[in-house]
Amino acid sequence: MVVGGKVPYEECRRKRLEENQKRMEALNLPLLAQSLRRSSSLSPSPSPMKHAKRRTVEKQVVVVRRSERVANIPAPAYNVVVDRISTPRRIYKQRDPPSIMYASEEAREYTIEKAEELQSTLGPQCPTLVRTMLPSHVSGGFWLGLPSHFCKTSLPHRDGMITLVDEEGEEFPTVYLARKSGLSGGWKGFSVAHNLTYGDTLVFQLTQSTVMKVYIIRVSSYEEGKKL
Repeated sequence: MVVGGKVPYEECRRKRLEENQKRMEALNLPLLAQSLRRSSSLSPSPSPMKHAKRRTVEKQVVVVRRSERVANIPAPAYNVVVDRISTPRRIYKQRDPPSIMYASEEAREYTIEKAEELQSTLGPQCPTLVRTMLPSHVSGGFWLGLPSHFCKTSLPHRDGMITLVDEEGEEFPTVYLARKSGLSGGWKGFSVAHNLTYGDTLVFQLTQSTVMKVYIIRVSSYEEGKKL
């Protein structure tokens, strides 16, 4: 049915489809599409990456060129024997015996008082110094720091050796570090030899420029005094 002299939309669409179908048949496109679908379903084309050619590296043995003087002499064979060097295992000793880390305040005050009494009897002729032992003085690094005022006024201004003399007259050379105001090497030997412990108090008397007499007031004497 034509309305107002115009062909209906569905009629035009139907005629256009028929014309397109005739053109496709004339070009044989339906059969071509069908054959393509059949071939793709039977043997799918592999990915291009699967057919990528791998590069192969050929290895060749190259003979080292030798001098004409030794060309006819067989190559020497070197037998190298390597001895395995083993690092000795470091063994650490127990750093602090239990007696070093425990000393009551009363016992320490007792040794200081006794040391000051001894210091007063030595007289003013020779400089004296009272030093109470701390854990760092008698264990670990074994470093004995001295008051800077005492070092500046009484001890040498350069690093050197200072000899410690105990009450028995035995001598112990020690390294004195002027810039650090203390005794380093050799002090450990003196401490271990006299079994110094935390809380002991020492009186140092400078008898010569590099010689000091040492008196020991032991913290154990406090307990012994209480028993008497």
